[in-house]
Amino acid sequence: MSGKLYLVATPIGNLEDITLRAIQILKEVDLIAAEDTRHTLGLLNHLEISKPLISYHRHNEEVKTDILIEKLKEGENIALVSDAGTPVISDPGEEVVKACIKENIEVIPIPGACAAINALIASGLNAKRFEFMGFLSLNKKIRKQELEEIKEKSQTVILYEAPHKINNTLEDLEQIIPERNLVIAKELTKIHETFYRGTPQELQEKLENPKGEFIILIEGKKQEEKLNDFLTKLSLKEHYQYYEQQGLKKKDIIKKIAKDRNVSKNEIYQKFI
Repeated sequence: MSGKLYLVATPIGNLEDITLRAIQILKEVDLIAAEDTRHTLGLLNHLEISKPLISYHRHNEEVKTDILIEKLKEGENIALVSDAGTPVISDPGEEVVKACIKENIEVIPIPGACAAINALIASGLNAKRFEFMGFLSLNKKIRKQELEEIKEKSQTVILYEAPHKINNTLEDLEQIIPERNLVIAKELTKIHETFYRGTPQELQEKLENPKGEFIILIEGKKQEEKLNDFLTKLSLKEHYQYYEQQGLKKKDIIKKIAKDRNVSKNEIYQKFI
């Protein structure tokens, strides 16, 4: 009979983040697959748990997946943990989960801390509809496409970012959504847990010397933004007719068109003389 693979969430900062069930599973399994065995050993020592460890990270995932599957087939129960938070979420684990499903090996999630969700619930942004995008691509072309996608999304978007890249990402966001509200969560559940709120430019000023792990939460596209995008894609004549059908006078229409297109009223007025 095959063993079971447990996906065990571990603390994201405060060691008390861990659940009673997670502790029990770590005590009971035969083997723990860890993103960084040294990091996990520190947690296990704190919990007074002694178990065999095997390294399982991005650079050995393909090879170690086969090893874990063999051990599971032999009947061993294995706990998979990342350095912090929930495995698979921007961390190793997806490949072994897929392999387990293919081999009809039971996969059991052990819930617990997740930085993205904790940041979201304290952000004040829309938590009814959101999208987690993890880390933006390092490839410039793909990254640009991802940023353009973010601009058009009406739901809250959640990103992870490293401290040495946070201001570059804020500069990129300033270029595409300068007026959008952002929330940055830093060092969640740790001593220096902090939430920053503001526009991309305002947040750059607040993060002059960034340290720690960051989560960026981006407000979804507002209805007025969607309307503005629609109007500016119209021809000037169509734009004028849109407001004319609402019963506005010529003077007010010109004022609104100028504001929508971010040009002077005189420039629009000249078009309709």
